[in-house]
Amino acid sequence: TGVQTCALPISRRIVITSGKGGVGKTTVCANLGVYLSKLGFRVALLDVDIGLNNLDVIMGLERQVVFDITDVVSGKCRVRQALIQDPNNPSLYVLPSSHTYASSKITGEHIKNVVDIIDHSFDYILIDCSPSLGLITVNSLTAADSVIIPVQCEYFALEGLGKLLSTIKLIQKRLNTELEIEGFVLTMYDARLRLSNQVVEEVKKNFQDMVFQTLINRNTKLAEAPGFGQPAILYDASSRGSEDYMLLAQELINRNQE
Repeated sequence: TGVQTCALPISRRIVITSGKGGVGKTTVCANLGVYLSKLGFRVALLDVDIGLNNLDVIMGLERQVVFDITDVVSGKCRVRQALIQDPNNPSLYVLPSSHTYASSKITGEHIKNVVDIIDHSFDYILIDCSPSLGLITVNSLTAADSVIIPVQCEYFALEGLGKLLSTIKLIQKRLNTELEIEGFVLTMYDARLRLSNQVVEEVKKNFQDMVFQTLINRNTKLAEAPGFGQPAILYDASSRGSEDYMLLAQELINRNQE
């Protein structure tokens, strides 16, 4: 975790969304962010999954929330006032969400403005979006460089993907011509199950090089960690799930530096 790397010249803005709930989207965002910061990068996690505000809970920061992203867009506070520094990772900050605000009030311009303000202070800005393809997700994709799509290795794994990919294509055509698919992350993988292996095979057949090679294995410690308000590295750094996220972070870095 002490590896030093070169900072990116400008931030990489990455939306994490799935088109389907229960795939480990927020877990991917939190743990990927933690490991990127451990690898020497400055990271901001933006929670725009309005109504759930789970990211601050998973990170164990909910008691430190004073302002959230809705306070920023409504002009109640500045972005810097709402950002929470992770005490365990000084180069990692979280901009929490709200569970009382209407997501329709947050526009693509709002999100872009927030990201533009902090852009040169961070190497990676990860945006945790709702699994639904509502306005907030469209707005986030409009302000992003790329999107990471978690896919669970279980029944109906590809459910919702078609609609999400159609939405991404539409945004690429009309709203954000620079938007790329960063990659598909296979989560909840169990090598013992035929179904898990079938899902991996199917996703790789359909999306080929867009699929991250790192598989996020189904892991008890990884599943328990959010309940204790800790990312995997703090809950059990030696667990399989923790090691998987370290590899995923390194793979993402390698892709961005190619």
